[in-house]
Amino acid sequence: MEKRILTGLKPTDNQLHLWNYFGAIKPMIELAKESQDAEIFLFLANMHAFTQLHNGVALRQNSINVLKLYMACGVDLSRFVIYNPADVPGHAQLNRVLTCITHMGFMERMHSYKEALDKWKAKEMGVGTFCYPILMAADILLYDADVVPVWKDQKQHVEYARDIALRFNSMFGETFKVPDVHIKSDVGTIIWVDGRKMSKSYNNYIWLLDDGKTILKRVKQIPTNAQTVEEKKDPDQCNVYHLCKLFLTPVEDDALRKRYQAGWLSYKDAKDYLYEKIMALLIPIQGKYAKIADKEIIALLEKNAKIVNEIAAKKIQEVYKKVGFTLKV
Repeated sequence: MEKRILTGLKPTDNQLHLWNYFGAIKPMIELAKESQDAEIFLFLANMHAFTQLHNGVALRQNSINVLKLYMACGVDLSRFVIYNPADVPGHAQLNRVLTCITHMGFMERMHSYKEALDKWKAKEMGVGTFCYPILMAADILLYDADVVPVWKDQKQHVEYARDIALRFNSMFGETFKVPDVHIKSDVGTIIWVDGRKMSKSYNNYIWLLDDGKTILKRVKQIPTNAQTVEEKKDPDQCNVYHLCKLFLTPVEDDALRKRYQAGWLSYKDAKDYLYEKIMALLIPIQGKYAKIADKEIIALLEKNAKIVNEIAAKKIQEVYKKVGFTLKV
């Protein structure tokens, strides 16, 4: 069997921002190019999003919009199997089995639960949120994934999946492949206007579908120091440069650094350059997005549901037989 890479996208919003692009989409596309011999499963984590978003209309439209953006950003449909776990009963079935073999003490080590305890909010945490890592383990183990690319703050969830797989295997015999974690180490956090990471929570983001006027306003708000135009500047101490670097080739990066260090580069010029780079990335994405119909996404999910259901059903049949759910031997 080919190496299988598996990752998910969570539709908690109706679109994506620049950090989503550089932190998730672009690394995933690059990993696909680097792994020509692998098959890539990309699932819609709407059952995970339901822990936060209890609005059926919004969740449905968010799911469609986010998948359209992934396609517009360059996801190769000939390489990626994009599917909706809600169309695959095996996810819920395996989630139940894994929940029954997972101890409370194990789950209480989860970072988000410890954080809730520290804030005296543990009793406000939904059971679905508490059990989030078990559902993620089911998403991963159901398909015998070899590699799971994640952000650094999601590493623990894959570690939970590994531990749960090992526990099941020790109880019932070799059943699940233990996945490896892939973290894109050279993808940092995008720091924006207020010195914090780009996030909807901080209202400091740029959506991939924002218009030019909105983006220009955001770029102009980036704080800089009081150095004069003629002074030499350290690019590594400039927020504008750090953002520009995300868009630059090595040659372009070297040229921009030399302009900073030579002097006579105004922060206005640097911001204008950043704005041009952002628009050069987003205008083609927005054009492609506008041409993708909702029904195209729905048809794609229906087609791929047949592919993944066949794989999932075989794994559930194996699991059910081992745990005793299947009575016929």
